[in-house]
Amino acid sequence: MKVTVLGVGEMGVDDTPGAVIKTFALGSCVAVMVYDLKHKVAGMVHVALPDSSIKPDRAATLPGYFADTGVKTLFRLFSGFRGGMTGTRGLTVRLAGGANIMATHAGFNIGKRNTEAVLAHLGAFGLTPMSMQVGGSIGRTVSIEVDTGRIVLSSPGRTDSVI
Repeated sequence: MKVTVLGVGEMGVDDTPGAVIKTFALGSCVAVMVYDLKHKVAGMVHVALPDSSIKPDRAATLPGYFADTGVKTLFRLFSGFRGGMTGTRGLTVRLAGGANIMATHAGFNIGKRNTEAVLAHLGAFGLTPMSMQVGGSIGRTVSIEVDTGRIVLSSPGRTDSVI
């Protein structure tokens, strides 16, 4: 089985039968997972910050690091795996992460800001997530299966869940 592991700011799209895309230890970061059942294509981006305007040079080299450039680039990559088909018809989206790991600074809740930014950019594409496991104060590891679009979340000391 092919497993693609994404680091912070990385993204991947795959249509290989049996493949899995995975990212570890989401804290305030948000994983945006996209699936196309008809074409059996899965994608994920590991977003670290809400807005690329603070570091445009980084956005140019690692667009997945930011919600604004990450969401847009993920959909662009996706079209290459869907026979050049653009648009979002037939896609499902799920989110995970966005925790407030440093709960002492509630006003600086980067996890919440990341989630809000991702939702806004998905909305610009006419999409809303069909499910989300965001917020709280726990880290999450998440994977998406290419064959089924099944998403498994795990957290230390908790039972794995499917969203």
